[in-house]
Amino acid sequence: MKNRSKEILLVITAIFLMGFDFSKHGIPLDEILSGGPEKDGIPAILKPVFIPADRADFLKNDDRVLAFELNGEAKAYPIKILNWHEIVNDTIGGRPILVTYCPLCGTGMAFDPMIEGKRYTFGVSGLLYKSDVLMYDHQTESLWSQIQREAVTGPLTGTRLKLLPLVHTTWGAWRAEHPKTQLLSTDTGYKRDYTRDPYESYARSDRLMFPVGKGDDRLSPKAWVLGIELDGIARAYPFSELERSPKSFTDLLGSKRVILSYDRASRTARIRDNEGRELPAVVAYWFAWAAFHPKTEVYRRSPSRGERP
Repeated sequence: MKNRSKEILLVITAIFLMGFDFSKHGIPLDEILSGGPEKDGIPAILKPVFIPADRADFLKNDDRVLAFELNGEAKAYPIKILNWHEIVNDTIGGRPILVTYCPLCGTGMAFDPMIEGKRYTFGVSGLLYKSDVLMYDHQTESLWSQIQREAVTGPLTGTRLKLLPLVHTTWGAWRAEHPKTQLLSTDTGYKRDYTRDPYESYARSDRLMFPVGKGDDRLSPKAWVLGIELDGIARAYPFSELERSPKSFTDLLGSKRVILSYDRASRTARIRDNEGRELPAVVAYWFAWAAFHPKTEVYRRSPSRGERP
């Protein structure tokens, strides 16, 4: 017990030295870990530069991107850039947007950064919670859990961000669907080798670099899932199940009927409502989705679910 208390004290001391205020917090402080880099050691992009699709000579068709469309404007954010920056503060269709990616969890998530009528900008803290990136806002330096979508320390503790629908797909598939899309450029203002994937070996193994609590063995840790929270229910759709399902089918989440689609060629999973509107969902490694949604259901292909081609 004495050694445990000493460890907690060392963690808290190290965190305070990074300049964050932990007097108010919504998660156990001893579960906040250093990911290695210092605050802003992974530099968020504050002034993104975009190029047209026909100038994307650094991307191959099967390279993964996070993509978003709003008010007639489409943009794509290459994973090979996000691996080095994790956060892009941007504007699309005349609206602010926060694009985030955690390489350790495989989670690409977009948020509305407006809080009570004020735009907030975000950076990378260098800290982790359940292996997931902890962002911080520049205005109050509160820490935010990406997957939890919530400020977990600082003045804004308990405040939640609105999740926006983001597509995790290939560059070739997105460009075919949106030929006039803009693409995040490697002109980031930083010198990084965007041709190298620093997480390549990590993605190919089941090992985790940081503890996440009790694991969930219903799926292998790095299995890809599409996760969604709707009508009070969290459900994960394993890609392995979507591979065996019809290309498009309906499912019931509580009282809500949703439409799932999966493109096998690009491994793109999407979920829409009955009117065809894209719903906010998260592509993630299974361990990450389960760590933040311990009561999640797991979709298994079954005729009893009422799916149809």
